[in-house]
Amino acid sequence: MDKNKQQTISAGLYLVSTPIGNMEDITYRALNVLKKSDIILCEDTRRSGKLLSYFNIKNKLLPYHKFNEVKVSTKIVDSIKENKVISLISDAGTPAISDPGMILVNKCIEANLIV
Repeated sequence: MDKNKQQTISAGLYLVSTPIGNMEDITYRALNVLKKSDIILCEDTRRSGKLLSYFNIKNKLLPYHKFNEVKVSTKIVDSIKENKVISLISDAGTPAISDPGMILVNKCIEANLIV
């Protein structure tokens, strides 16, 4: 694969796994999706901000957690319908497993959006 070739990604919701321990354990694809995201949703902006800063990713970071996921999910679905690329990350690991995310995933599926 030619790393210099710009790859585009479609508007949709991307569930991006983050390292559990060492920040260097993140995948190239995860970094690519995060860099191309219009919005990155995360549980804790302070913790996720450190990860993004480490990789010099300066995209818009918004909190998405159990206290706001119902309210935020509708707005995010609308953003995807407006052709936005949205990534969802958790503090460590894969989002929507033990972390918030299933409400948003279900709303996107109901709206026939890419997940």
